[in-house]
Amino acid sequence: MQLTAKLIQLLPLQSGTGRNGEWKKQDIIVETQDQYPKKICISLWGNKFQHVSLNSGELYTIDFDVESREFNGRWYTDVKAWRIEAQNIQNNTPPFSPKDEYDEIPPPENPFNGANEGVDDLPF
Repeated sequence: MQLTAKLIQLLPLQSGTGRNGEWKKQDIIVETQDQYPKKICISLWGNKFQHVSLNSGELYTIDFDVESREFNGRWYTDVKAWRIEAQNIQNNTPPFSPKDEYDEIPPPENPFNGANEGVDDLPF
């Protein structure tokens, strides 16, 4: 699955040692760009996300998996990212302004400029 969302908050880095060795987990809170925005907590596991600079307020495209597991009769769901990329929204071109386009168009010549004042074209 994939979504583009704005980073709202970086939660504290968690780490520990398990049966498979050391682990690191960084949780982030993002907000979707839908009509009705939703906040989602996404987990970043391991060191593979150290190359991405995470800044609050910026947009990111996140590829993730949703996984649920049962423990003592209760179900827990994790959203685990496997790729995250910053969106490049910096653009050197200014936003389009229709006013600029109209400034380049010369005004039309007036067809009623009075050159044919003596000619009566009207049938009545």
